[in-house]
Amino acid sequence: MLWSDPENEPPEELRDMQETLRRLGLFLALAMVLAMIVLGVR
Repeated sequence: MLWSDPENEPPEELRDMQETLRRLGLFLALAMVLAMIVLGVR
């Protein structure tokens, strides 16, 4: 850490990427559950 770095504040693009990854992970989890339900019904 440099003395000029802001206090625990990630850069804007890193925050955007984390938000995108969080949404993608949630979407993938929901898709997996839905796929298991569909496969289980058949």
